[in-house]
Amino acid sequence: MRAAALALVVLVLLPAAQAQETLRERIKARMEQRRAGKGDLQELQVQGRKVLVHLPTGYDANRPAPLVLAFHGGGGHAEYMADDSKYGLQKKADEAGFVVAFPNGYSKLPGPMSGKFATWNAGGCCGDARDKNVDDVAFARAVVTAIQAKYSIDAARVFATGMSNGGMLSHRLACEAADVFRAIASVAGTDATAGCVPSKPISVLHIHAKDDDHVLFNGGAGAGAFRDESKVMNFTSVPETISRWVERDHCAAPPRRTLEVVGASCETYSGCSGGVTVQRCATDTGGHSWPGAASVRRGKEAASQALDANDVIWRFFEQASR
Repeated sequence: MRAAALALVVLVLLPAAQAQETLRERIKARMEQRRAGKGDLQELQVQGRKVLVHLPTGYDANRPAPLVLAFHGGGGHAEYMADDSKYGLQKKADEAGFVVAFPNGYSKLPGPMSGKFATWNAGGCCGDARDKNVDDVAFARAVVTAIQAKYSIDAARVFATGMSNGGMLSHRLACEAADVFRAIASVAGTDATAGCVPSKPISVLHIHAKDDDHVLFNGGAGAGAFRDESKVMNFTSVPETISRWVERDHCAAPPRRTLEVVGASCETYSGCSGGVTVQRCATDTGGHSWPGAASVRRGKEAASQALDANDVIWRFFEQASR
């Protein structure tokens, strides 16, 4: 009887133990995925803000490397932009050999939430950074200077890219820091400046989904842009953004189609001053996301896979360096 009772107890407890072990395995796998997404990051402090830096595989201090500053979207933070499961920029940096840095926007939150829900002052947008007139152009310059002081960087190959509000800041940097940045690439964030007189011609790439429901392709703020409309703006359209840069860079030649695939296309303007180019890439779908991304925020439309933003951006930066 005692043996039978013991066997019964084992049969009852075994499924629970197996379930617990399965749960442990799932938690372990999730932690490993998160660690893989974060990658190998070093942290700097610049003007009291966090900057995460990833050195590419094979980084050699005796060989100056290109530098890409990647600015997160409004309401985000540096760790989110650095997560390779969402943007893949560390992986691309390893493949191409550039240093990538993820600065943190302005956040008024203290303590454990410090740095979270951050925004950038891109001119007309966004949030507290705009409302407090935070000088994010000076901050970006300081980030570049700090990284150059610590790592071996090719000053002739410094670039900026960003998502949404971070893309808008990239446009502003093209306007106000063309002496630092060789080219910029914005994803899902149009020009938010009220005035723009670059110190010299600069190459500009803009990538946008036609069905973006935040920063509408044809102008305006979509319903998903912000809960508080006062924290954003009546966004400039993609066509108007491109038109402004064609005028600023004095591009004489009409655009030519440089990419045509199912679900996406790119148009490039050449014949611009200083040999720079202006390029617009559009995806048919993907909403407010980074094309090619493996995952997006919960409840959002999947990113378009018609093109890979990282590949397009780096190819553009390489061409701008020639």
